[in-house]
Amino acid sequence: MGTPASTPAASLARPRWTALGFMVGSFLFAIGVPLSLNTGLSPAVAGWVFFAGSVFFTAAAVLQFLTSRAELEPVGGSDRSWFAALGRPRTVDWTASAVQLIGTVAFNVSTLRAALDAAGSHLSYQLVWRPDIFGSVLFLVSSGLAFAPEVRRRRHDHVRGRSWSIAALNLLGSVLFGLSAIGAYLDPTTNQLLSARWSNLGTMSGALCFLAGAALLLPSRTQGGQRVSRPARPT
Repeated sequence: MGTPASTPAASLARPRWTALGFMVGSFLFAIGVPLSLNTGLSPAVAGWVFFAGSVFFTAAAVLQFLTSRAELEPVGGSDRSWFAALGRPRTVDWTASAVQLIGTVAFNVSTLRAALDAAGSHLSYQLVWRPDIFGSVLFLVSSGLAFAPEVRRRRHDHVRGRSWSIAALNLLGSVLFGLSAIGAYLDPTTNQLLSARWSNLGTMSGALCFLAGAALLLPSRTQGGQRVSRPARPT
């Protein structure tokens, strides 16, 4: 998430809320794993914690998408072309943000279905797993695109010294989420998860990577007033 050079500190509000949204979502995903392994708790507890985490992910992804779209010039120079601008990806940042947002919605679906299933709805396992793997693939694509210098310049201008670390942590987190989704595949011949260890480890480790990346995205407390001009590309 980035802000143009020489902008007032008020413009850091959206990056701050975006970072906090991802942090809360990541934290809930991380603690959801040990909760799911606690035999003294109903499985529904962890299920609803995961769903709550996915909601925070989506809220943060919406803010990130709106920021990426805000820098696009209206089509035809008219405010009436808002919807046309929404549908015309003209930056890699726009594309990465849109893909990520769709991925978070897929996680909303998978975690909600998992929570309902744990609460006794007895849904088909594939109804839970398919949105999960779909969301994981979209997260991986989005994180890969976010390594582009253009995206890092737009998102991380206010924390340009941390740009590479943020992008790397998010990419690693997406890889781990993908491994978790693969591990969570239910083998129809044995009715067992492909790898329960990787399902849990991938989810928790990936969430911790996202948490660290989001924490690095937070604007510094010392940032305020007018910001100084900065180079066009992040370090």
